[in-house]
Amino acid sequence: MKNSLTREGKIFAFKQNMLAIGIVLFFTLLICFIWGFDYAKSALIGGFVVIIPNCVFAYKAFKFAGAQSSKKVVESFFSGVKLKMGLTAFLFALAFKFLVLLPVPFLGMFCLVVALPLVTPLLLSYSGNS
Repeated sequence: MKNSLTREGKIFAFKQNMLAIGIVLFFTLLICFIWGFDYAKSALIGGFVVIIPNCVFAYKAFKFAGAQSSKKVVESFFSGVKLKMGLTAFLFALAFKFLVLLPVPFLGMFCLVVALPLVTPLLLSYSGNS
């Protein structure tokens, strides 16, 4: 069953994730032209270590809505946050364990994408209840 109450939030989360992907790809290309492939690879992986858990969280957070399912909304949100943090830590550890990465571009892109939701509402329009 589709829940119309979560539609606006899902659309905004989708736009936010697409903006993050676009910014990661843009800066990765820029880094590739300026510093080379190894820096770009590290930056790309740093961005996607944040984006993948954000997508999982968006799916979990907007699963339920409405007054009758308010307990499910809260449980889904908190389980989404826990899953996001655990998945971020897991991907972070996997990246440094199995890949040869340069820490500065990896952490730079990681921090950029983590901070992106602070400015996303200024860049994207959120229509609210319209």
